[in-house]
This record gives sequence, C-alpha cells and structure tokens, in this order.
Amino acid sequence: MFEFILFINKIDKEIIELINKSNHSIEENTDLCLIDEKFVGFYKKREKAIVICTENAKKLGGYREDKRYDNHKTSLYIKRALRHETTHLVQYCNNNKPTGVIKNIEDKIHVGKLKALKNSVRISGNYEKELEAYVMEDKPRKVREIIKSYCL
Repeated sequence: MFEFILFINKIDKEIIELINKSNHSIEENTDLCLIDEKFVGFYKKREKAIVICTENAKKLGGYREDKRYDNHKTSLYIKRALRHETTHLVQYCNNNKPTGVIKNIEDKIHVGKLKALKNSVRISGNYEKELEAYVMEDKPRKVREIIKSYCL
C-alpha cells in the first residue's frame, strides 16, 4: 500500500480507482521526486504513470508523527498533487490537449498558485495545460467526472 493513501479522502480514492481503470499506474517517492523538494507530483505519459512525492509533501506540509496533529497541510499537498497529475492524465487522453471544461479559466486560478504555475510551465512548456491542472486541484468531483468522460 502507498503511504499517501493515509492522507486522502473517499473521492480521491475513487480517482485512484479510475486511474487504474484507465490503464495507468501510480508510483510513490521515485527518483523524480529528488529533482526538487517543492515538487509533489509528476505525470509520466510515456510510462502512463502518476508519481506522488509523499516525502516532499510531508516536508512542505510540516508533517508531524504526533497522532494529535491532523497534518492538514500535508494532506492538502497530496490531494492537490493527485488531482493535478490526474488532470494531465486526462489531457493525455484528450489528444494531449487541455479539456476546456473550466470556462474563463484565467479568472479561476488562485493568486497563491501563480509561482507554482510558472515553475511547472518551465518544466512542461505548456501554459494552458498547466493552468487547467492547477485550477482542477481544488475540484475533485470535476476531476472524477473528466477522467470518466475522457479516459474510460
């Protein structure tokens, strides 16, 4: 079992089932995660795999082993990474293009995500796809809907 499962909720577990049904796999804490601690997830389209960097999420989120501490920030990093990378998986199913499911998308991105967006665009080279993935991070039901529509 993957450690990151401990940090996600029911709808994100459904997303994982859909990822598996779409003939993709999930990996955790691979060498890709060592590129930089600020990265919490990756989508490897050639390998058809999503990577979740749980150790990076724990560092960024200030994870504590103490059972009295809920580790909300770590959980948030992991859930957002899963949804973000699943959006890239869906884009792959959509002929490697954004789905366009969010209208007026530029208005929907939280200002706090703009720096992360810039860093991701530097790696992927595609602003539209990254913008859509960042907006979808906080829309688990929408992510579940689009993976069903585009990949199954």
